[in-house]
Amino acid sequence: MQPLEAPDPHYLSAAEGWLGLGNPQEAIAEWDRLSAKGQRHPAALEIRWQILARLADWDRALEVARDLVVAAPDACVGWLHRAYALRRATTGGLEQAWEALHPAADKFPEEDVVAYNLACYATQLGRPDEGWEWYLRAVQISGDGKRVKSMALRDDDLKPLWDRIRAL
Repeated sequence: MQPLEAPDPHYLSAAEGWLGLGNPQEAIAEWDRLSAKGQRHPAALEIRWQILARLADWDRALEVARDLVVAAPDACVGWLHRAYALRRATTGGLEQAWEALHPAADKFPEEDVVAYNLACYATQLGRPDEGWEWYLRAVQISGDGKRVKSMALRDDDLKPLWDRIRAL
């Protein structure tokens, strides 16, 4: 990935800073100062997605996530963001999120967060046995079953699996 050219790194850093301070409007103002080329950079698309997610603007976040998958197809984050936004977008839903993320399980077999999210989607789609298998896969990939278990027991998406998770 090519680095951003000056002064774009400064604007992107400022946007990230404003976002970290909880001010997405100022983050947008800084992000908008990026050059046209800079706005297409994967790092800039990632920050733009975070801004839109903070604003719960899921339709626009979905567009940005799709651009991120195209700009950086070998980066897992774009695939995750696309599914996350798709689940919440007006033209999306759980099934669409599942379908968008499922290929990432083969593309990123060492990413526990992909398996974990697929566990959430399958469970919420009324397929708890499939959700359980994805949960177990996330635990195996992570190598830190306690961390995944702790996270899962706070995640309402996995509530139908909580008894199984506690027993593991």
